[in-house]
Parts: sequence; C-alpha cells; structure tokens
Amino acid sequence: MNRLFRASIVENRQIIPDHFLLTLRPLIKIPTPKPGNFFMLSVDHGMDPLLKRPFSIHRLFGDDVQILYRLAGKGTHILSGRNKGDILDAVGPLGNKFPPPGSGDKTILIAGGIGIAPIFALAEKLKNKEILLFYGAKTKEELLCTDQIKSLGIDPVISTDDGSCGQKGTAIDALIKHLIRHPSLVTSHRLYACGPRPMFKSLSLLAKKHNLKGYIALEQHMACGIGTCLGCVINTVDGYKRVCREGPVFPLEKILWE
Repeated sequence: MNRLFRASIVENRQIIPDHFLLTLRPLIKIPTPKPGNFFMLSVDHGMDPLLKRPFSIHRLFGDDVQILYRLAGKGTHILSGRNKGDILDAVGPLGNKFPPPGSGDKTILIAGGIGIAPIFALAEKLKNKEILLFYGAKTKEELLCTDQIKSLGIDPVISTDDGSCGQKGTAIDALIKHLIRHPSLVTSHRLYACGPRPMFKSLSLLAKKHNLKGYIALEQHMACGIGTCLGCVINTVDGYKRVCREGPVFPLEKILWE
C-alpha cells in the first residue's frame, strides 16, 4: 500500500501555549498506523523549509490521524499556521511499533513532555490491561491530555519540575519512589517510555540497577525518514542504527548513551 499521500487538515488548534493538536484526514487509504509509528509531513508547499518533519502518532479516529506537537523551530511554527482544509504532503506510517507486553507482563508507561503523544497512543491500545503511567512536565501548565488519560481508566502519577502539580521532580524520580515502595514491580512489569534524552539516560541507569526491561521511542531529528540519508543514526550495542528505519522504538538496554 502506498505510503506517500496527501492529507486534509480537519483541525489544527492550540491546546496550551506552544502545543498544538493536528487532525489529518488522508485523501487515500493508508496502512493503519500503530503506536510508535510516525509520519513525515511537509509543513508548506514551498521550498523553505525543504525537508519534511517527523511527527509521532497520537490518536486515531476512524481514518483520521491526530498528531500532538510542540513549537520547536521554523517548521513547527509554519505548521501551526496551517488552517482547516489545507492540504499537506505526507509519508507514512513509518518506523516500527511498540512490541506488545507478554501475556504475564504488567505495563509501566513513562512520558516526559511531548513524549506523552506516542505513549498515549500505546495506553489507548492497551486500555484493557493493568497500566501504571508516570508522566512528567516542566510545569502544571505544560501537562497534556490528562483528562483523556483518566478516561482510559488510568490514574497517572504526575510530576512537575517545579512542583506545581503532583510530585516535584521528573517522571523518573516518581518511578524510583514507586519502586522503593513496591519492589515486586521490578520482575513483573515491562517499561515503555518516550521523552527527552536526559530522561532516557536516567531511565537506563535505573534499568541496569534493577534489571528492568522495556522499550523506548526516540525523539530524533530526521531528514528523509526512510533510512537513506543516515542523519538520524544512534549508537547501540549492535552498532549504529537508523532511528527512522530500525526505530524509533528500541529495547532500552540496547542504546549506548555515551
């Protein structure tokens, strides 16, 4: 099935400062996106910016695809100005997906900042399973889709850097406290995470200490999204891997952070 397509903007609205929810309706049938997949989107029809930008899958509504994004540069600022009915060129769904937990595994989801986008997609997929969700942001004002998380029957453990909501600290700080209180979680749970690189480094150290297993969805700059340009490679125990092709989801223990 063709992965190069055009999509109409159904909605593109700001939900909190600097964060937008984009709903796209593909103009042709595309493969069903899975949690962990991403799209490469042309934010404008001109030549500046020339390259498409990668965006994680956030939610599906029938044939419509929702993308949650944060203003981070020229491309996303241009995208935030696109209107209902505008047409975007797109490629996808691309990349791999989060592997499902084993039959005996319980699930720990960890999200930092805009990393909640693909983690919510996974939570929605696993909504009938027992889930612990740790979600961290800089401030209360930057927390996203908490009501939607609760609508799935999940009571998230919230943390903020400034302590304005939930526990003070990061999502990893909250996870450490939880593991201290509930050490049995180490052997019975599978981790899934998405967030900024410092969060992954902290999670990697914690996983090594407690022999935790899991998967992370990496946020990485990409130029092509199809494995040709090698602009998104990351070092792993198995050598350099392309985030767009072999990822963006990798086993936590495979990534070399130094």
